[in-house]
Amino acid sequence: MPILHSIIHHLDKPDPGAPTTLRAGQKHAATNAMDDLLASVNDSFHAKPKAWGHFSDEAGSSAFPAGLHRYMEGDSDFATFTAEIGERLKTLIDDHLSVGGPVLFVHYRQGEAEYLSLALLHHRSGFGIDDNLNVRTVHQLNLSQLTLAARVDITQWRGGTSKQYVSMIKDRGGKKLAEGFRDLLGCVEGVDSSGETRTLLKAFSDYVEREDYDETQSREKTDTLIDYASSQARRGEPITLDELSELVDEQQPKAFYDYIRNKDYGLSPEIPADRRTLQQFRRFTGRSGGVSISFDSHLLGSGVEYDNERDRLIIKQVPKQLRDQIKKRDE
Repeated sequence: MPILHSIIHHLDKPDPGAPTTLRAGQKHAATNAMDDLLASVNDSFHAKPKAWGHFSDEAGSSAFPAGLHRYMEGDSDFATFTAEIGERLKTLIDDHLSVGGPVLFVHYRQGEAEYLSLALLHHRSGFGIDDNLNVRTVHQLNLSQLTLAARVDITQWRGGTSKQYVSMIKDRGGKKLAEGFRDLLGCVEGVDSSGETRTLLKAFSDYVEREDYDETQSREKTDTLIDYASSQARRGEPITLDELSELVDEQQPKAFYDYIRNKDYGLSPEIPADRRTLQQFRRFTGRSGGVSISFDSHLLGSGVEYDNERDRLIIKQVPKQLRDQIKKRDE
């Protein structure tokens, strides 16, 4: 992923009661170390729950999209634009956090798209060995601890057709911090990623049931969906319905896509994948004494119930094919 511009500013907050000050940095030259840092920050960012949205249409809602526009048009340089955002972050730090830290801004290209990523980084203490083989206390970046981070898909934003080109970490422990960060970005949420992912998985289950796949086919197609969706989530890319449809059924590449459209599940052509929701979508499978049972794990508690005291499974809706076979036997 070629880095076009990168810079680190520092938000100094010596103690919780002190006001935050900004120490502006200088643009970095392209280095392997910065490439590796960006890749690691992105890995941590993509692994966390996120909100997705777009810039508000209200005039003057935030200086962030206006500053980004000036930068992209060449009316402002990268250092000036990011320093302005750093100044605005000071109030957010003072109101909600006890410490500051370095703020990383990177404008980079990945494939055919351009992105702007920003992240407040924190340090942790560790140990190192110097050239004389002595133990030293060292400070290193704690990239797993991201409380403020966002990414803007500049290509989608400038294309004007998407409502989910901004992604932000949703810090469950700091709702007001998340809201303040969203307001600073001038962003409104446009897509509920967990809700959209659940709807997609429901549509997939309905499709598999309608097509009446056998157990092997059903498991293979479930694995295909999860592998594709999880891969997209790791890269921070959305699930594309037509691409997923081609993977689910190579013989009928449009079948799943057409099914979703005809049933009107209300899904967007592109869905930001929620990793936690995906992790819950696996199949429970078991065989014993001539009985083989398999069902999607997300059905447990709704379509299928487990009675722990009696060690029984209760199936609320018997598959039509199975029901017909049982009825024919009783005739």
